[in-house]
Amino acid sequence: MKPSLAKGTRDFTALEVSRRRFIINILQKNFELFGFQPLETPSFENLSTLTGKYGEEGDRLIFKILNSSINEAKESKKNQMLNDFQKTLEKPFNSENITDKALRYDLTVPFARFVAMNHGQLTFPYKRYQIQPVWRADRPQKGRFREFYQCDADVVGSESLFQEVDLVQLYLKSFSDLKIPVTIHLNNRKILSGLAEYAGITDKLIEFTVALDKLDKIGKEGVVKELLEREIAQESIDKLDFLFNQSNDALENLLLLKEKFVGNEVGLKGVEELEFVLTQSLNLGVNMENLVFDITLARGLDYYTGAIFEVKADEVQMGSIGGGGRYDNLTEVFGVKNIPGIGISFGLDRIYLVMEELGLFPEEATSKTEYLFANFGGEETVEALKLIMQLRVKGISAELYPENAKIGKQFTYAEKKGIKNLVFLGEEEIKNRTVTFKNLEAGEQKTVSLEEFLR
Repeated sequence: MKPSLAKGTRDFTALEVSRRRFIINILQKNFELFGFQPLETPSFENLSTLTGKYGEEGDRLIFKILNSSINEAKESKKNQMLNDFQKTLEKPFNSENITDKALRYDLTVPFARFVAMNHGQLTFPYKRYQIQPVWRADRPQKGRFREFYQCDADVVGSESLFQEVDLVQLYLKSFSDLKIPVTIHLNNRKILSGLAEYAGITDKLIEFTVALDKLDKIGKEGVVKELLEREIAQESIDKLDFLFNQSNDALENLLLLKEKFVGNEVGLKGVEELEFVLTQSLNLGVNMENLVFDITLARGLDYYTGAIFEVKADEVQMGSIGGGGRYDNLTEVFGVKNIPGIGISFGLDRIYLVMEELGLFPEEATSKTEYLFANFGGEETVEALKLIMQLRVKGISAELYPENAKIGKQFTYAEKKGIKNLVFLGEEEIKNRTVTFKNLEAGEQKTVSLEEFLR
């Protein structure tokens, strides 16, 4: 049978792994620069931990795992287990007889579960970063995979809006280091709740935000159609028509909302919070062109309660390459109250695609062997291995061609692997304590003393 990959997954070559590590190293450096500490959680969680946290659409994309009691059955009981399994097929798919665990959908809910389990031992505010894969049963397409990495930074235990301001700074510094020009789109969940109240559809808040979040994909007509399908009255939709005609001036848009939110406490609170984040960011020197108040931004997740972030690359059509927000009530579902939280995520895979398309990966992002030693056999090979060991002690990558093959074959190997230098340590070099090497990129060959070579 011809081997194949599962849909939505990928193999990564040496070049791709090196470039991904380049991105991760920059993000990790900045996470720690901003005071975040590393955390890792299991690849799968109890199904009950994940369900009900991502909204109706998110729950459908959770990868469920077959019940371990079936997978771990002993051979002697296999037939009986198969019979039992056949019976469970007659029950609903979500039955715990079939599945009680699932691959993690994101890193935020597992983090909230961790905080709920360990809050007595944590020092608040607790700042953590996490770089691990997640899985979603989504339809694969460009920039969207079923298995992909998320790079998250979260703060829990603080209601201060300066956390939002700091995360804006983290986004901008990280993407500046990666040389990616970006725009950060901001909104506030309280503003969305205020809009629902203004339109008289408070009981349809989730349906409203899920549809609104698709504006950039399906346009105004598509959003209106979906709102009608979700039984939101045309009268309410008409009251929200101004959403589709926003100006480019964030402060002007906020002023308009203040007028519409008179007497609307939750809506005005959202405007006040967003004003603070924008104003303080500008005070810190952030260019207003890098920040956009996007009143239609909803992100479609049920657990956000305040600020919402989404990052888009300016020069590539890729969708969001980062996002997040405040989720002050998330740990309550795990029985722990009064632990506010906020976090952001970097989409590693999409960031990679953006950098590749824009040609932003530097030469040092590619892992290459510095020196390949030609294999001449006999005593020369032994001496080459001794010299290779000395280079490795110095942290310089070096390897020996494994066979005593024709020199042309060894040249070809070095060129195909992108090795920078081919080293010749023959009888004459050993005798004179010299080293001859050819720079394959420049095409230059030179002989130097052994001492000079090892400097």
